[in-house]
Amino acid sequence: MRRTDHEGRGRVRYGPPLPEPGLPVLAELTAALASAAGRSHAQPPGGDPALLDAACGYWTRRGLPAERDHVAAAPGAAPLLLALTAAVGGDVLLPRPCAAWWEPQVRLLGRSVYHVPTPAECGGVPDPYALLETVRRVRAEGGSPRLLVMSVADDPTATVPPPDVVYEAVEAAAGEGLHIVSDETWRDTLHRPRETVLVGPAEMAPERVTVVCDLSGAFLPPALPAAIARFPAGGPAAALRARVLDVLTALGASPAAPVAAAAAYALGEPDEITARLTAATRLHARVAAALRQAVVAAGGFARPARAGRHLYADLGPLRSELAARGVTDAQELEDFLQARLGMPAPGGHRFGDDPGALRVRLSTAPFLGADPEERMAALTAPEPLELPHVERALSLFGTAFEDLRAEAQRWEPPR
Repeated sequence: MRRTDHEGRGRVRYGPPLPEPGLPVLAELTAALASAAGRSHAQPPGGDPALLDAACGYWTRRGLPAERDHVAAAPGAAPLLLALTAAVGGDVLLPRPCAAWWEPQVRLLGRSVYHVPTPAECGGVPDPYALLETVRRVRAEGGSPRLLVMSVADDPTATVPPPDVVYEAVEAAAGEGLHIVSDETWRDTLHRPRETVLVGPAEMAPERVTVVCDLSGAFLPPALPAAIARFPAGGPAAALRARVLDVLTALGASPAAPVAAAAAYALGEPDEITARLTAATRLHARVAAALRQAVVAAGGFARPARAGRHLYADLGPLRSELAARGVTDAQELEDFLQARLGMPAPGGHRFGDDPGALRVRLSTAPFLGADPEERMAALTAPEPLELPHVERALSLFGTAFEDLRAEAQRWEPPR
């Protein structure tokens, strides 16, 4: 699908990249799916009691106590965000860049979207001063900003903002009366958990924050779509949850019974789930570090990945070398890298970033293998980067960036 970008400059944008491969499904999850496969009754809006209880336990263990009437579930995070946007009303503010799936849900409702720059040290949260300036400008122009979506374990940048940065952003949003949706899908995938402090906005302004977690990321494979939301307790939050459930009901957006059973099992965090998550996080962290090393060695820039399964690279320092190959913007960079690497490399324009900037999100998953057997081998190997298929993929990636570095070394500016 083709459309112009949100600022109306006529820049052509394309649909989202293909989904990335996941790790093989655990036998225990398969058993949970099978046990619920024969259930023919419809799931209640917002999820069945077993799933809601599991969600409450998940958040309580993370210092965010919850009861059944504070949580809801849906078949994926996209329907949840759509329902939240409809329930809160008004215009929506997003950090730039942001997860690719956020903006389409807002646009589907005909709401206006305003992107706010992020601080230099991280992505996922808006710069507080830029947020205040944007809110006041939008209101002066007749808009009605009411919702801010942010993430403390960010896709696409893979960064984790320092607590003081989160606090300042939350304080600015609260001062302007904004409700906050905190996407914490990747919060359980910290690459260095003992060195990284993750503090969510719900811990700072519990009455203003709804937390969303897409389980089809860290806990479940993409084929099992499920997501949960934790609402503030009491008062207006009860009405907000009720409106969200109304929207989910109208959409028919309830998790299928087998998926709900698998999600409840995963949210209980039994040993096999936590062990798999720990091993997968360690593996993706090693691949992300290898990708960053190749990008930086070639002269590009990338913040160290702190969470999740991506690396956000800025190849602006290589603009002259890329221009010589016909690459002058994010779409052309995406086309160039996908052709060279044989795997998705979505440009920054897909994440609300400046289409003219040479930024790209690199995913770690495609480097683990093309089939379940290869991906499982990478997960269980003591030295996964030395496996032939992983080493081959990383070598191809390194060669593509070494070529750019060699081009840069040959190029000399005119005197």
